[in-house]
Amino acid sequence: MTAPIHCRASISEHIYSKCSFLGEVFKEGEDRNVMNSLLFSFRKLWAFTGPGFLMSIAYLDPGNIESDLQSGARAGFKLLWVLLGATIIGLLLQRLAARLGVVTGMHLAEVCNRHYPTVPRIILWLMVELAIIGSDMQEVIGCAIALNLLSVGRIPLWAGVLITIIDTFVFLFLDKYGLRKLEAFFGFLITIMALSFGYEYVRVAPDQAEVLKGMFVPYCSGCGPTQLEQAVGIVGAVIMPHNIYLHSALVKSRDINRANKKEVKEANKYYFIESSIALFISFLINVFVVAVFAEAFYGKTNMEVSLQCNETGSAHSELFPANNETLEVDIYKGGVVLGCFFGPAALYIWAIGILAAGQSSTMTGTYSGQFVMEGFLNLRWSRFARVLLTRSIAIFPTLLVAVFQDVQHLTGMNDFLNVLQSMQLPFALIPILTFTSLTSLMNDFANGLVWKIGGGLLILVVCAINMYFVVVYVTALNSTVLRERERVCVCVRLNVWRCLIALGVSRLDFRGSVQYPPSVLMDEQPEFDS
Repeated sequence: MTAPIHCRASISEHIYSKCSFLGEVFKEGEDRNVMNSLLFSFRKLWAFTGPGFLMSIAYLDPGNIESDLQSGARAGFKLLWVLLGATIIGLLLQRLAARLGVVTGMHLAEVCNRHYPTVPRIILWLMVELAIIGSDMQEVIGCAIALNLLSVGRIPLWAGVLITIIDTFVFLFLDKYGLRKLEAFFGFLITIMALSFGYEYVRVAPDQAEVLKGMFVPYCSGCGPTQLEQAVGIVGAVIMPHNIYLHSALVKSRDINRANKKEVKEANKYYFIESSIALFISFLINVFVVAVFAEAFYGKTNMEVSLQCNETGSAHSELFPANNETLEVDIYKGGVVLGCFFGPAALYIWAIGILAAGQSSTMTGTYSGQFVMEGFLNLRWSRFARVLLTRSIAIFPTLLVAVFQDVQHLTGMNDFLNVLQSMQLPFALIPILTFTSLTSLMNDFANGLVWKIGGGLLILVVCAINMYFVVVYVTALNSTVLRERERVCVCVRLNVWRCLIALGVSRLDFRGSVQYPPSVLMDEQPEFDS
């Protein structure tokens, strides 16, 4: 009678020991999963790599390159710290854009479409479209200038503009084969820019101590109004309104389970790391351009450049009048002076870098245009129809400029387009801070108190700097007509009012119209085309 009892006891002990072992295994597995979510993974970073680099191209467009070279020629190395600060501010703003897309599954234009009344929404859309058109015109003109330099003037500006239409078909062709192929192509273009402008940097060999001093010492000795305006222009060129809309849409390309808080948090982490790497690379490329012109052409006069170009037999020596005024350069003249001082190779490699910058930024501009249009207007057109429309909107005014304007006198137009984009900046920054601060929209990922206060002050400073740039430009034109401000005043007030409520000033919410139900996130959400 005792043997069976002994057997049962042994079996029970055996089962207990097995269950204990399995429990420890499961517990170790859970601990391992927790550790994996906390640790860094290069494989996961690679999976999320792409949107940040596409976004960073806006920091390398021809408008930024022109701002860089003018900064070096006018202020030497003294404004590199402004470029660094503007890039960091841009990274923080891009973080908000990426979080909005990851958490809600909607990009900024779609959120604006759902939450703003009809009239302010249409005005907001028009303002953003103006910014996109202005940016696209700079990019297309940059491509045309590069083609003109590469062909030694044989391809006129208007013909270069027509040639850039080809990038639309390249865009459609690559997009047909998947987003990763398109991202790889953009990575290739960024590499070309890095090699081209890096060659110029090595060829000119700027003083490394001066580069580091200009980058990390926030001081500008001996600077006057010209350098101040250039510093403001750097901030305006780096922080672009349509890029906020673009980045919030690009992050939707990855499949994320938004019901899983851990997955959303992980996506936010890796997107921020990727954006940091991408903007660091773009910052280095911008530094290359600033340092080249700071070392070689800061303090140079037109007479010195003209004599050098005559000695080397350059066909462009007539660009620089025989006087002792300080040298003024743009993308076109910048390439010419590089050729005069450092040989034809420097000119052609410069033109290749500008062409890569223009081609890549026109394609991302096309992306921005179609996302903004489909988001604000809720359009469901074919990809070809959307791309054709958004490209046409920018190509036609650019073609008119190219026909009636000479390639040697485009600096004024670039300044005007920078002012145009500066005026549209509040129409991107105020909505992104507003919506990322709403708990009803972002749930646990809404901006905390530090981000609300810090982000609000940051956006206020950026907008104030850009408005100063606008005032300086308008004053220089001796113009007192500021009807643009009156047209958009109502929309700005509405945006500011909603932003203040989202930041916690609840007494302004008389009708309770700014709190959105969480169910809005469960509505039908458009798919990301890939």
